Amino acid sequence: MNLISIRERQSRFARLTAEAASCTRCPEMCGRAAVLSQLNGPLDARVMFIGEAPGRKGADRTRTPFSGDQSGQNFERFLASINLTRREIFITSAALCNPRKASGANRRPTAAEVRNCSSFLNRTIDLINPRVIVTLGGAALEALRVLHDHNFSLRSDAATIRRWGERLLVPLYHPSPQVLITSRKEAAQLRDYQVVVQAIRETGARVS
Repeated sequence: MNLISIRERQSRFARLTAEAASCTRCPEMCGRAAVLSQLNGPLDARVMFIGEAPGRKGADRTRTPFSGDQSGQNFERFLASINLTRREIFITSAALCNPRKASGANRRPTAAEVRNCSSFLNRTIDLINPRVIVTLGGAALEALRVLHDHNFSLRSDAATIRRWGERLLVPLYHPSPQVLITSRKEAAQLRDYQVVVQAIRETGARVS
């Protein structure tokens, strides 16, 4: 893993955010802004969470990942259950802009949109250099596969500690209300987040 000075890290992040802000690779998202800025978290975070994409009522509006909507409220509650705060983590997503249906509703980013954003995700991971990566949902887990092939799935590997390249990976379910109803109840997700604590401890990092 590369060790770089904080000044160099800040400079590289400024260039990265500027490139993301001017990106036009996805025709259906050209009218929306990438959610990547200092609001995503500290550049020296030891833990990185990767979501699916900014929500229309959430990060696309607030410019802060997992805020302003019910998914964000659920995420905050799950973080609090393991005594983690936003000041200790960096949050990004498989697609940096909000994907929408013609109706205006949120939709899952397409495989092409995830690939288009993969260079931004790869550079962000390299820059932040987290010891632990936590994916939230299938799209985020698939986004990592684009960068470095793996055979992990939510069905088989959710809430388990895996090795992804030089880092520890914990695949988790997305904190959306729909997922809590249909796929992973809140009690189960609260148990899942305890695995994040285990992963952090395995790296020797401090848990509040």
